[in-house]
Amino acid sequence: MAPTVSQSSILTARGLVKSYCKNRLEVPVLRGVDFDLKAGSLTAMVGRSGSGKSTLLHLLASLDQPDSGEIYFAGERIDSASRARRDAYRNREIGIIFQFYHLLPELTALENVLTPTMINRSAWSYFLGRHEARRRASELLERVGLSHRMHHKPRELSGGEMQRAAIARALMSEPKILLADEPTGNLDSQTGQQILGLLRQLHQDEGLTIAMVTHDDAVAAKADVIVRLENGQVAPADRAHASAA
Repeated sequence: MAPTVSQSSILTARGLVKSYCKNRLEVPVLRGVDFDLKAGSLTAMVGRSGSGKSTLLHLLASLDQPDSGEIYFAGERIDSASRARRDAYRNREIGIIFQFYHLLPELTALENVLTPTMINRSAWSYFLGRHEARRRASELLERVGLSHRMHHKPRELSGGEMQRAAIARALMSEPKILLADEPTGNLDSQTGQQILGLLRQLHQDEGLTIAMVTHDDAVAAKADVIVRLENGQVAPADRAHASAA
């Protein structure tokens, strides 16, 4: 049975526990985390290095599975779903942005943006809808200010341009949630501010639900909701907001 949560929450986690093995030692990362992501919100997940914020994001994205606990998307339990359902969840329901972009080096920016559609469809289905897919991918690259670079490969792009391409790729499947893991962590300050501005614009203009891991309290202070992790647990709300003030 799904946990009792607010109807406004689109993504819910209850009692998440996660540990990793290091040199035969079990290192606890999350120690019973509860988390609610409200639809239409911009949520910042903050905390010191090793606090578990990126681990939590990876679990919410179904890139990894918890040792115990439950994760629900729109009331459907996701963490224990079949592999095929979890793959579909990542491909259709959410978009993921990584700190190090993870663009395929042999593909152009346009082709990288098209990859979610290529993965989601059969070869024949993609062939039939290829013109519409390329139109949407081109429009997304224009939206993120990269229309003049769409036929360039990652090695020909700057860090900020690669992150813009990664954002366009994350939006290709029209996801309900955008999960961003330190999206500015590998960028200089000015470029990072441009990327943050782009994410805030997507949130404001399209009502896109965004959960973003950041180590920068100044960035977090501009979010609707702040979730601070300390020693693998969520800090009380008043402490989280005070820390980010």
